[in-house]
Amino acid sequence: MDFSSVYNYRLDWIASFVAVAQKGGFSAAAKALYRSQPRVSSHIGELEHVLGARLFDRSVQPVALTPEGRALLPHAEEVLFRIDAFSDVAEGADGVVRGEVRIGMYPSAAAFLYPPLVRQLRRQAPTVGATLREGATLSLESLLNSGEIDLAIRPVLPLVKDDRLVSTWLWSEPLVAVVPTGHPLAGSSSVTLQQIAPFPVITVGEPTEESPRHFETDLALAESGVRPVVAFQTNQPQTLASMVRGGLGVGITNALAMLTANCDGVRLIRVASGHVSRHVALWWRGDRAGSAAVDLVREVIGALPTPRMQSIDDPDSTRPDPPCSRERASAADPAARTPEEHSGVTGTSHPRP
Repeated sequence: MDFSSVYNYRLDWIASFVAVAQKGGFSAAAKALYRSQPRVSSHIGELEHVLGARLFDRSVQPVALTPEGRALLPHAEEVLFRIDAFSDVAEGADGVVRGEVRIGMYPSAAAFLYPPLVRQLRRQAPTVGATLREGATLSLESLLNSGEIDLAIRPVLPLVKDDRLVSTWLWSEPLVAVVPTGHPLAGSSSVTLQQIAPFPVITVGEPTEESPRHFETDLALAESGVRPVVAFQTNQPQTLASMVRGGLGVGITNALAMLTANCDGVRLIRVASGHVSRHVALWWRGDRAGSAAVDLVREVIGALPTPRMQSIDDPDSTRPDPPCSRERASAADPAARTPEEHSGVTGTSHPRP
């Protein structure tokens, strides 16, 4: 689109042109527009000058459109119609909330929450969409601060640094150990960090000098006084599962990360880590102007079912066959839920017109 050409035209010229065409004359158009007749005549003259074509035949009464005017009229009417719709969308004049809300999520939260959010929006507010921006926990704060996203779902840890960010709690989840089937710890119903310490450890995060580690795993290890060898770190649950499956170490991460991943060949064991859990919250900028669309999406997210963690404590989880396929379906796939769980879980990624 050549934006420079837009500056050649004024909306009042286009409004005057459409009014004269529809009302059949300059006087009637002036009354409809609450303008003087000379003003309307001036608008038409200026528009014709810019276009280099006569739009009305003034030699007849009432004035008639020229062939060029007849060709232009539908486009001029469409411009005014779109301006009217533009105003309605911005003001919500018809009482319908419209908008495209950008929401950031870390990978396991996106796998669990985004599909039911999309379905619920489709059902509850089809003119509101939710565009996903998936990223690492540490990046979501920056995206909120810069205005690149409107909402973020991220853990409380690492703590945010910007006091403009406010949040509401969504759910809490335990830490789990991820071990290969056949591992010495695989038959345990729970493990301590002291039991994990002798093995190479795989945790979440990407530590740098600018971004020191302050994840739940780090807090749990610090509180326990255990300092295992952290062999690898990753922000991708599937990568962690693959490294564990490949015998590179024992994983320690949040439960939801693994319940939304392919856990074939690995076992999930609850970590007895005192009071340390992952607390997940919905975040937004408290200093931003209000938005009905953002408020609606925030309300929908708050009403969605939270992750089910009971399967981590299921005694059957100690059996040799990995339970993750059953857990994953329950946690991440609304189609696999019971009717009671499924009720009210539906949504859309893009608003309907």
